[in-house]
Amino acid sequence: MSEQNNGFKSTKEIIKMNEGERAKVRGWIYRKRGLADNIFIVIRDSEGIIQTVLARKNSPQNIVSLAEKANIESSVVVEGIVKSDERAPGGKEIQIENLSVIGFSDDFPIKGGESIDYLLDIRHLWLRSRKLTAVMKIRQSILEGMREYFKKSNWWEVNPPILTQSAVEGGATLFEVNFFGKKAYLSQSAQFYLEVMIFSLERVWAITPSFRAEKSRTRRHLYEYYHLEGEAAWMDMKDMMSHVEGLVKSAIKKVLDDRLEELEIVKRNVNILENSLKTSFPEVTYDDAIEKLRRKGINLKWGDDIGADEEKVLTEYYETPFFLTMFPKHLKSFYMKIDDSRPELVYGFDLEAPEGYGEVVGGSQREDSYEKLYKRIIEEGLNPNDYQWYLDLRKYGSVPHSGYGLGVDRLVTWIAGLDHIRDSIPFPRFRERIYP
Repeated sequence: MSEQNNGFKSTKEIIKMNEGERAKVRGWIYRKRGLADNIFIVIRDSEGIIQTVLARKNSPQNIVSLAEKANIESSVVVEGIVKSDERAPGGKEIQIENLSVIGFSDDFPIKGGESIDYLLDIRHLWLRSRKLTAVMKIRQSILEGMREYFKKSNWWEVNPPILTQSAVEGGATLFEVNFFGKKAYLSQSAQFYLEVMIFSLERVWAITPSFRAEKSRTRRHLYEYYHLEGEAAWMDMKDMMSHVEGLVKSAIKKVLDDRLEELEIVKRNVNILENSLKTSFPEVTYDDAIEKLRRKGINLKWGDDIGADEEKVLTEYYETPFFLTMFPKHLKSFYMKIDDSRPELVYGFDLEAPEGYGEVVGGSQREDSYEKLYKRIIEEGLNPNDYQWYLDLRKYGSVPHSGYGLGVDRLVTWIAGLDHIRDSIPFPRFRERIYP
């Protein structure tokens, strides 16, 4: 609660109070049940829920009338005496002495059993649900855990732009905007800007919205998503994989330390999360992955892309996140460093979440040679003039460096055990809707 709480206690604080103490709480009516002798009102606030009980015979008629009139989601203030009752949520309840209705609610349109499309149409109200409230708290702890890791590892947070003049990974999925009569695009990635910053700060990271106009809709796809990206000088691919593992483990640990109640609300089995902290994430090369998929009956030949369906099959081999590495050059972006011993491969990696969730991080060692990068740009049919400033980074003191992009919403989806990415973010964006 805030410093200026005016004597109010949160629901969580009240559950820790002793029987007989006086409490004052404010929030919204989550559930209400009227019986002959009592009216049971469950109140929710940002911390949780508390049951309150109004005795009809022993209460003033005006308070009884207010309690009867107040619907679900009415905002209220309740004062009373704390009582122990093992049947109540958290084992405590408040015997109401005084009730004030701050804002009456109309008949609340969510009663249970509504379709997903209907709930998306009234997302501004659905966000009040205990499940989505719990997810948002889990999300906050994930971000907090990663921030702690960056700070401990001496990384610098920077703020790259969202409007850009060029694509990082091709133009087919760009959202074009009119920037004062000139073409500009909503960013798909902050990578290039972060690479600029490593020549002064060495290790940099950012969280920004990213946008991809792919005409697909899956349980792990959004058109606007939150992208955590990092770039570091002097790191090769293995170094960066070690960093990513530490980053993800820090997020998992923070959630397990702080959000067990919320994980229970979303019905998350925490065994896999706990096990992921106890062991190193395995590494599987592309070559090995093709063989594993063939053993599962997936007919892929070397050089084929490993897509979402194939990733899901691979996760059956592992109970923790694992890395996919060393991809065929033609499957990956032009900026990835080529393996000189096998020029058909690049030093790229994906971190795959188990349980069928698939890719949550994609990264690589970046090409640090001007000549090799220029050649790759030409091979990909791109215009070197569009990437001249990016090429400049290889002309003036180039160093080995690596980076990655982490899908925050995908990581939340896996850690919280959600069925769909739409519930990992307050206001999901789909091609069919941009409401509210």
